[in-house]
Amino acid sequence: MIRGPVYGNCNCSYACPCQFQVPSTHGFCEAVVGGILDEGRFNDVRLDDLKWVILIAFPGEIADGNGNEQAIIDESATPEQREALLKILHGESTAPGSTIFNVLSSLVAEVKETLYAPVDVEIDVEARQGKINVAGLVESTGSPIPNPFTGGVHGVSISIDEGMEYQHANIGRGSSKATAGLEIELDDSYGQFCVYQLNQDGLVRN
Repeated sequence: MIRGPVYGNCNCSYACPCQFQVPSTHGFCEAVVGGILDEGRFNDVRLDDLKWVILIAFPGEIADGNGNEQAIIDESATPEQREALLKILHGESTAPGSTIFNVLSSLVAEVKETLYAPVDVEIDVEARQGKINVAGLVESTGSPIPNPFTGGVHGVSISIDEGMEYQHANIGRGSSKATAGLEIELDDSYGQFCVYQLNQDGLVRN
């Protein structure tokens, strides 16, 4: 079981079509996603306070497969925690199709070498603010969508009744650059702020 905030930035427009079961904005997918485990466990291994990042890229629509994926786990994790968290991020020991990690991993053709480095992730879901920093490898900043008429925040959210990732997500924008095993550069595109609460059977619903 894991529970904690997650910020993700992909290359789609602000209203990511993937959330509505229609083709992506540009016909391919690239994303930088980071999370903080407020609480987590894998069997007897506690995962509280660990931070993680996933880089993912598909040459076409996600459903067509042939993607590439790379995980980065904070170097503070013990060997047991590293093994446990990597199993979760790769969708292992999980009912088929039950979590976003499992679905993405099932569509990936190549898994890049996992990296262990100092991972800094800051997320405020309600404020639609997020930062991911892995020195020399990943940098991402998320923020609200501005309202051009009022100068304030354009507060948009998505709720999915039968989702595998979240029940409710706040939507903003993000910009990212990754130069790890996958090279990704995103500028002012879709930003998603939510809480993951998942176990081996899928989304834990409130």
